[in-house]
Amino acid sequence: MKVRTQSKKVTKSWLNDHVNDPYVKLAKKEGYRARAAYKLKEIDETLNMIKPGAVVVDLGSAPGAWSQYIRRKLAPQGAAAGTLDGTILAMDILPMEPVEDVTFLQGDFREAEVAAQLDKMLGGRKVDAVVSDMAPNLSGIASADAARIENLVELAVEFAQIHLKPEGALVCKVFHGTGYSQLVKMFKEQFRVVKPLKPKASRSNSSETFLVGIGLKSPR
Repeated sequence: MKVRTQSKKVTKSWLNDHVNDPYVKLAKKEGYRARAAYKLKEIDETLNMIKPGAVVVDLGSAPGAWSQYIRRKLAPQGAAAGTLDGTILAMDILPMEPVEDVTFLQGDFREAEVAAQLDKMLGGRKVDAVVSDMAPNLSGIASADAARIENLVELAVEFAQIHLKPEGALVCKVFHGTGYSQLVKMFKEQFRVVKPLKPKASRSNSSETFLVGIGLKSPR
């Protein structure tokens, strides 16, 4: 009973914070599906990674807020519909409601059939930016969670090695805690420039942060 009561308190507290969150309110006002859009927006405005004409892949894209931001960034005057100057491919194992001009591929990119579909969509083109908001379901067991997080980050880095242009960028969600230093080390081994960033839209009480790698040292 004690654990259940605490869980209810935590849920109620989270809901209260969520409802009063300025980024939640802003997302509703500006038509974004999630407040996460502002995390990518701040990262992109800091590093200017997503430019007109870019080819961008959004990994772990559902519910689609990052794809929405990229779509607006690649459109004249930041439009949510109409002309698009660039290509956006979104991928997730979960379904995602359509975003105009975003090609969505549901499936696991490690599977041969899904990888073949992606290659067909890219048509031999390399990618300017890969953005990954992938995150595992956390168990609360530090060692197990660290292993799951590390695995997803490794997958994103491997994907980037295959598909990124030599000067391209990878944005990857990570978490401070067990295994974080190893992830930074892995990024530094693979990219010429590595930037750890915690956007203002990422809640201060969350261990969530982002690693950005720019310029592959050894592109495939």
